[in-house]
Amino acid sequence: MEKRALIAVVLSIAVLYGYSLIFPTPKPTAPVKSVQKQVSSASIAPAVPLPAKAPELAAPVAGLAAKDVTVETDTYTAVFSTAGGALRKIVLKQYKESAVAGSKQETLLTENDPANYNFKTVAPAMELPAAAVFSASADTLKVAKGERKALTFVWTSPQGNQLRKVFTFDGDGYAIDLEQQVSSRSGLKDVVVGLQLRNKADSTAGESRYEVHGPVTLADDTVDAPKIKDLLKGAKQYSKNILWTGFGDKYFFSGVLAKEGSIAAVTVTNSNGYVETAISSPPLNVPPGGTAVVADKIFVGPKALDILRAQGSRLEAAIDLGWFSMLAKPLLHALKFFYEYTHNYGVAIIIITIILKLVFFPLTHKSYKSMKEMQKLQPKMTELREKFKNDRDAMNKAIMELYQTHKVNPLGGCLPMLVQIPVFFALYKALMFSIELRHAPFMLWITDLSGKDPYYVTPIIMGVTMFIQQKMTPTNMDPMQAKIMLALPVVFTFMFLNFPSGLVLYWLVNNILTIAQQMYINKSLHEAEAK
Repeated sequence: MEKRALIAVVLSIAVLYGYSLIFPTPKPTAPVKSVQKQVSSASIAPAVPLPAKAPELAAPVAGLAAKDVTVETDTYTAVFSTAGGALRKIVLKQYKESAVAGSKQETLLTENDPANYNFKTVAPAMELPAAAVFSASADTLKVAKGERKALTFVWTSPQGNQLRKVFTFDGDGYAIDLEQQVSSRSGLKDVVVGLQLRNKADSTAGESRYEVHGPVTLADDTVDAPKIKDLLKGAKQYSKNILWTGFGDKYFFSGVLAKEGSIAAVTVTNSNGYVETAISSPPLNVPPGGTAVVADKIFVGPKALDILRAQGSRLEAAIDLGWFSMLAKPLLHALKFFYEYTHNYGVAIIIITIILKLVFFPLTHKSYKSMKEMQKLQPKMTELREKFKNDRDAMNKAIMELYQTHKVNPLGGCLPMLVQIPVFFALYKALMFSIELRHAPFMLWITDLSGKDPYYVTPIIMGVTMFIQQKMTPTNMDPMQAKIMLALPVVFTFMFLNFPSGLVLYWLVNNILTIAQQMYINKSLHEAEAK
């Protein structure tokens, strides 16, 4: 869908405003780089000795049965399991599965197989079994807004080594702090503590949020998102300056953020229908009677620009806004700004479209005027082509002299419009990947700006306005070329039938404003000629 939309934008701007310049009538016979200080594995907190009167490590408990532990906050309900001390699922309270009334709350990381729980610890040096069952500090935990509480899972090996997983929750956020504490009576060397993320490799067909679906990692100052099918050829590995890693779709993300170099390596594989992200800490040395700590931050939540940026570590880069992200991000902020006043994202889109049209009015006016002047010269250009039809060099020279005589710039109709292309692309990205538009109603039958118009009314009206706009646009095409161009509105209408209605709304309003603008320019030019 994205590629078709980009083609549509290019065709609309380049073809409608400059087709005849690029394809003249034939003869008759082409990241803001963020500087991040690299943190070596040595910077992780060293092993911390236990206090002199520290209590004895708890003895291993045999025969523990796995059970669920529920954590309730204002933003989500998380269900952990003592099997692996891992997250089984999380329900986001502020997001629904669909725009239909009574729809269930959005559930992420849903998994019933303990082998596939997320944020499960892997520690071979401690001989931690894959099916290890932890003891939990509570069966349920409720965290109100403004509060901060912890949930602890503990596992002790027969050798007297202990792993404690301390999850700390805020009552009104999506981030969860995680400390993995390794303690030992006899001491341990080169202990690597890992976390496991497992996500299904296949996406749910027919849901727009799965247009983006896969692993993504920010390492060595570069965001890398390998395609799931490419992982079948081999694992993807990262080992330098890893800030975060995780798995996301169009609207949601789950992953781990490093704290002070806590992630030394990441390996991403595709096996048995799951994409597995294996996260490894730097090697830890635990002295006898001491404890070493690995601290990370977990995030499971929406890919909203402000929320991601608040987590730090450039997590907002998980939203792919393309080449023109520097323009797309301000447009996203503008969208939210106008929503605060209108409480309707459809109205906010209309306001942004009007503002952009006003900003580019001088360029459009210049472009339109240049095309009108070119149109006046068309009869003389046809005569020159006929006169020098056997001598292309002489014909080009004569045409250039004609331009100079009448002070016409042959590129004047195209260049001003080309300046607007980055803005069009940026706005396309901002609307296409904005979670704010997800299930956001506009008015009447449009109840979800991220979904298609259920009755195809707006795409059809958009096609009609595009046809009117094209008929009003000055052209120096021959009759055959003009007939071909008149078919474009039909093609575009069919392309836009399944586009998000927020994008169609923008394009429709832009067409209407362009028609009004062309009527105004035609009137002003006619009055100028009359004088």
